[in-house]
Amino acid sequence: MALGMASRSGYIYPMNIRLDGKHALVGGGTQGIGLATAQEMARLGAHVTLLGRDREKLQEALATLAPASGGQHGILVADMADTSALDAAIRRHVQQHGAPDILVNNTGGPPPGPAHEASVAAFEQGFRLHLLAFQTLVLAVVPGMKERRGGRIINVISTSVKLPLHNLGVSNTVRGAVANWSKTLANELGPYNITVNNVLPGATATGRLKAIIANKSSKGNVSEEEAAGAMMAEIPLRRFAEPQETAAAICFLAGPSAAYISGINLPVDGGRTGCL
Repeated sequence: MALGMASRSGYIYPMNIRLDGKHALVGGGTQGIGLATAQEMARLGAHVTLLGRDREKLQEALATLAPASGGQHGILVADMADTSALDAAIRRHVQQHGAPDILVNNTGGPPPGPAHEASVAAFEQGFRLHLLAFQTLVLAVVPGMKERRGGRIINVISTSVKLPLHNLGVSNTVRGAVANWSKTLANELGPYNITVNNVLPGATATGRLKAIIANKSSKGNVSEEEAAGAMMAEIPLRRFAEPQETAAAICFLAGPSAAYISGINLPVDGGRTGCL
């Protein structure tokens, strides 16, 4: 018997994470968690549009995707920090290809540093790159999702929405705003069968983690190996995540078996976050 759960009627719902025939738009699709998510979604049968600002890197990432079933993979060149250009690009894309079934909002985090030393411009840039860019994409894709009576919106943010992280003042502030925005959307869009969830990566082996380790090394006057070791010592699993592990959580929330999950924050952090 397939793995599943009996309903009140006695029918067994088998576990299903396939994405055959679905169209996914994945932000930050050239590296790290975004690329790993796009690769896994393609493997699960989705046709994927990679969103990023570097056309050459997008083309390179596109070549790593498994062949699509029911559609062609593609790219969308746009800078998340330029919301006017992003708006024009995503609206052209939706007009030509229709609204995606799955939207993965994902982009690089703000630079490290304490909140009380951050400039107003740093906060403005952080909000534009995350909350305002994500809202720009939602405004373009949600009408099509509502018309279809279904969709998935998944925001890749941070465990800092549960507990602020040291020396990430702008990021902590912006991520918290995105989390509450997401919960609000989940409440508003639920009647249209659109789920909205957040995935909260912990320390993940990406370029951003390398930058954080380098910053800790410099600030603490220790080697990068020592800085990384101290970070891993705070994680119950005693290691950093691989991007593919976070991608697996994103893909589950995008799939049929997560149809009744909405409005949640899902940490993928090896147990590091010190609260429920």
